[in-house]
Amino acid sequence: MDRDSPNLRPYHQRTTLRKSKTIFACQECGAQSPKWSGQCPACGQWNTMAAAQAPSRPAGRAAAGKWLAPDGDALQELSTVSLADAPRIPTAFAELDRVLGGGIVPGALVLMAGDPGIGKSTLLLQASAHLASVGLRVLYASGEESPQQVKLRAERLGVSGKGILFLSETEVDSLLAHLDGAKPSLVIVDSVQTLYSQDTPSAAGSIAQVRECARRLMGWAKATGTPILLAGHVTKDGSVAGPRALEHMVDVVLSLEGDTLSPYRLLRGVKNRFGSTNEVGVFQMAAAGLEEVPEPSLLFLSSDRQGVAGSVVTASMEGTRPLLAEVQALTAHTVFPQPRRTATGVDFGRLLLITAVLTKRLGYSLSDQDVIVNVAGGLRLEEPAADLAMALALASSLRNAPLDPWTIAIGEVGLGGEVRAVPQLARRLTEAARLGFQRAVVPASQLRDAPSANLEAIPVKSLTEAVRAALPHPSRASAASDDHFL
Repeated sequence: MDRDSPNLRPYHQRTTLRKSKTIFACQECGAQSPKWSGQCPACGQWNTMAAAQAPSRPAGRAAAGKWLAPDGDALQELSTVSLADAPRIPTAFAELDRVLGGGIVPGALVLMAGDPGIGKSTLLLQASAHLASVGLRVLYASGEESPQQVKLRAERLGVSGKGILFLSETEVDSLLAHLDGAKPSLVIVDSVQTLYSQDTPSAAGSIAQVRECARRLMGWAKATGTPILLAGHVTKDGSVAGPRALEHMVDVVLSLEGDTLSPYRLLRGVKNRFGSTNEVGVFQMAAAGLEEVPEPSLLFLSSDRQGVAGSVVTASMEGTRPLLAEVQALTAHTVFPQPRRTATGVDFGRLLLITAVLTKRLGYSLSDQDVIVNVAGGLRLEEPAADLAMALALASSLRNAPLDPWTIAIGEVGLGGEVRAVPQLARRLTEAARLGFQRAVVPASQLRDAPSANLEAIPVKSLTEAVRAALPHPSRASAASDDHFL
């Protein structure tokens, strides 16, 4: 037998001739199947399976190791790693830096998601203009707009464009080749769903393409230490445009929220490997682009502090920042057998909890009342510290008895009707006192945390005590119909 026969060679020296075969890949999720089917077995979409050639080599240059760091296989003790050569990069906006955790981390892959037209491209262009003005080399890659269109936006924002390199490219390998040649200090890609890879058999914007392109960009960012900011559109289900599919891949996920008819925008940190995920930045859309709001609490409070039934102010912690918000409630008699429960800006489950406690513990009859709760200004309150304000607003609306407009209510309400403690109460009350509030209904267990100057703390142990302390007693004229009220 010939010694040079392939079967007698060592295993690592054998070569196998592979024939290219046809596979069927889903155009939406990228799932592969050896045979065609009308419905994708992975995502369930119909008529998305298309024929493609199975790759005979590693998919893309990233899989071949081109974007791996040269010392990526070297062992290194973590205590010897120095951060002196990787300082954060501050942007033009203190609000953006707050959400990022202090600035952009070198080599980070940041995804800024939001609805189309919410202002993602505007914020990224303004930030890139500031970074270019301080001497950084910024590359702005766009697959949606031409250079002339981006230039028109830059002129509207008052951005000269000096120091910003522009590139119109949608093929990820070509984009990476330009990045290798330009060697920028910061890369902005607007947007990720316009990129595509020739090695992935699916349409641009599909989940498979978005994941593959993000993986290539992430490898390049880690290898070169260059941060990349991606813009991504969010659809109703969040799957077609891709941001939901990228949350586990990128380092930071920022969500730009707001109503397109309103000038205010909220920038939230959904994921952040380098900082807190609870921070929020407040912006205002003006003629010259996005502007920071210096006093966010005043944004969510009525300028005319008059007593209105169903309106109570509370303090919410957004990361390290206390924000004052106005919780509004409206109860209206209904003739329908099923009254409505509507919650805007608060969790619907918390609304059902509060209405149940008011009915069971305080004897309020809400079975024939439509209940509508709203947080003014478009803010969304996620924490249960707003429970007490919601309960007092509902009681105020049901009794048509307004609270003192300079009284704030903070506390969590339990199923037994007790008022429970909340974190960082002192910081919340300090912010309320700074804005002129004079009284605060707080949990009795945290009375020692309340500041003593310029603010009177009213400790309450239960929701019953809170209603008695905050709401005026019903008048004699309405006492007959308000016997069940406290």
